[in-house]
Amino acid sequence: MTRLFGTDGVRGVANVNLTAEQALSLASAAVELLGAPGRSTGPERRRPLVVVGRDTRPSGEFLEAAVVAGLAASGADVARIGVAPTPAVAHAVAASGATFGVMLSASHNPMPDNGIKIFAAGGLKLPDEVEDAIERRVAQPPGPRPVGADVGRVRDEPGLIDRYADHLLAALPVRLDGLRVVVDCAQGAASALAPRVLRAAGADVVALHADGDGTAINDGSGVTHLDSLRAAVVEQAADVGIAHDGDADRCLAVDAAGEMVDGDQILAICALALAERGELTDDTVVVTVMSNLGFHHAMREAGITVVTTPVGDRYVVEAMRAGGYVLGGEQSGHVVFLDHATTGDGLLTALRLLGRVAETGQPLGELAKAMTRLPQVLVNVRGVDRTRAGASPELLAAVAAAEAELGDGGRVLLRPSGTEPLVRVMVEAETDAVARDTANRLAAVVRAALSAPR
Repeated sequence: MTRLFGTDGVRGVANVNLTAEQALSLASAAVELLGAPGRSTGPERRRPLVVVGRDTRPSGEFLEAAVVAGLAASGADVARIGVAPTPAVAHAVAASGATFGVMLSASHNPMPDNGIKIFAAGGLKLPDEVEDAIERRVAQPPGPRPVGADVGRVRDEPGLIDRYADHLLAALPVRLDGLRVVVDCAQGAASALAPRVLRAAGADVVALHADGDGTAINDGSGVTHLDSLRAAVVEQAADVGIAHDGDADRCLAVDAAGEMVDGDQILAICALALAERGELTDDTVVVTVMSNLGFHHAMREAGITVVTTPVGDRYVVEAMRAGGYVLGGEQSGHVVFLDHATTGDGLLTALRLLGRVAETGQPLGELAKAMTRLPQVLVNVRGVDRTRAGASPELLAAVAAAEAELGDGGRVLLRPSGTEPLVRVMVEAETDAVARDTANRLAAVVRAALSAPR
């Protein structure tokens, strides 16, 4: 049976394989398993409290209604904050003492998709075993429901977004006066909030794709489509361009010349800044296996230790919490400042990056030279038996030979897909030609060694 939860919640095409009925069942199951009463500072709360937010997708409206119905019908009070970034929901859970939170978003996916993310108390993502328990409960018949005064109540709490905005501004090291910034909101959850926060921080802001038109969310905009941001930065003579995704938990940047600054480069800039101030715990940063080898080289030269995790910002957070580290993230733009957030936060990342530009007086393009990004080639090999990727002697020998050829100037990563019959071959090398040739050679070995039986 296919696992309901993926690497970042439940996701699918809204009204096809992510339905209102499924959303209601998930909400009810979550109340049963996570529903200890909230830690309200007011009179003792008899019912659990759940924060619910969504991005701008049209399907978010009916899915929100279904989730709220499932929560209230199961005896939970609901604080509905409306359209808000994913990290705003996580912050609201922690700030309000809520029992848990639900965010409706499919992040950078196209508009027909949607998703359900659940945050535990304190604003933390759920571990695998809790997600599995919720899945098992969904598959069972519903239990007794509360009646009368025991059913949950629903109220709108937009003030929790204001508290989140204030929290972001408090984490800014210096004001951004004099900086001209273009921010691409991807027509998503940050469309109103990102320009507002940047202006409050002192920046001169040009808002792009910020109408909040959910029918166009991520459509030719945001972190996966940087061309319009690049053009706007150059046209507006801006210092920096900032791109978010549909739920604003990611941030990529563009320098004044229109060149991309990816998550690894942002992490390098921020790691060096924190280390300089003596605020980088144990001089350590946490990244996933997909981080560019150039990042590792730059951190080694700076005397900073790198801890590596599987792909997914929740695994980054788990490693950060276990080690007491304050900075981690992914090449894709999920950056976590654990002193200020419990998850990847695109708005917070933008503020910290822009703050470094303002603090040093150096252009972003100059700061980005903190690391040299090595060419990276990714080949998806489809129609193979991914379960044998780690056990094939022929494939293991080919990988070892490729790694020996590349030496310290490159690396190889094979990643079986968690859901599809494919294996991802990623190669980094000092030149694109070497990376591409090595990746294609290894892909051919994968096809030969792991051909799925007919």
